[in-house]
Amino acid sequence: MAERWQMRVEHPVDGTALVRLSGSWRMEDRLPAVGEVQRQIETGRALRRIVFDTQGVTAWDTGLLAFVSKLREWGSAEGIEPDLTGLPEGIQRLLRLAAAVPPRKTGRSDIRLPWLARVGTTALAAWAGAAEMLTFVGGAFLAVLALLRGKARLRGSDLAVYIQECGASALPIVTLISFLVGLILAFVGAVQLRRFGAQIYVADLVGVAMAREMGPMMTAIIMAGRSGAAFAAQIGSMQANEEVDALTTMGLSPMEFLVLPRMVALTLMMPLLTLYADLLGILGGAFVGITMLGLAPTQYFHETQSFLNLTDFAMGLIKSVVFGVLVALAGCLRGMQCGRSSAAVGVAVTSAVVTGIVCIIFSDAILTVVYNALGF
Repeated sequence: MAERWQMRVEHPVDGTALVRLSGSWRMEDRLPAVGEVQRQIETGRALRRIVFDTQGVTAWDTGLLAFVSKLREWGSAEGIEPDLTGLPEGIQRLLRLAAAVPPRKTGRSDIRLPWLARVGTTALAAWAGAAEMLTFVGGAFLAVLALLRGKARLRGSDLAVYIQECGASALPIVTLISFLVGLILAFVGAVQLRRFGAQIYVADLVGVAMAREMGPMMTAIIMAGRSGAAFAAQIGSMQANEEVDALTTMGLSPMEFLVLPRMVALTLMMPLLTLYADLLGILGGAFVGITMLGLAPTQYFHETQSFLNLTDFAMGLIKSVVFGVLVALAGCLRGMQCGRSSAAVGVAVTSAVVTGIVCIIFSDAILTVVYNALGF
């Protein structure tokens, strides 16, 4: 039978508490509470370190791990630095592993803070987030300049894969959503215009709405939920597995190797997907015009052709390029900011989609105001 646990606290030098442990430290041994150690340590002395001596420990399991972990948390809260070198190697490895994953934030840490402290904490967090975002955007801009100079270190095979994922693989969902959006726009317009006998103008309404706004915006939102989330999940998983750190150790820039090909692929594919979405939306409007309003196909498409011009499509394509850059940056940024756990990957994916959609709406409003100021 293993010797029962024993514990003794000594103070060999000023500012240091030596905790000597011996015997069996297992869950079944009814281990002491951390409060007993605290009472022996708190002798009125100014402590700076807690040192462990476990040479006399004959057996241990998670009971010893829990005991040391709680004592370590108490020491950190009191400003006392714990020295883990005297613990068994297995305990040290487990504690390092636990410290590598930050605790999940539940949103309750600031409930008891005064309102002014909460405002200040939120402002500081927002400032830090804005600074980190600007740093990331600057790094992406430098990576694009390196690509234009032919000095960017990225693989062409990766770029081809991302073009496939952001282009042809997205056609089914873009087809469905764009056709339905055109159909809905035509149906809503038909309900109102039919009252005035102006059914033919449904073609104008659907055409200009798809070319200027709904085509690029709906495509961008689809890609934010599809490709932006995928970028955040891929890079976030690499961040959790420390693969991004490995790339940096090998001298490869994560901005050029991971972010640049994704951003280029999505930026190139967004205008093509937008043109395709415009066509499908117009076809959806034609379906309503022909089946519900009794318009002839030639009449509907002739009205669309006579009302739309290249300027309408050009304005939508400019928006699509901006949206593509923003969605790619949002997904890659949240992936780079991901923590070291699987739960953090899910948080990064959610944040990437929300950030991408907010950026899409905000930039669309700005571009619409600019177009109006320029007279388009």
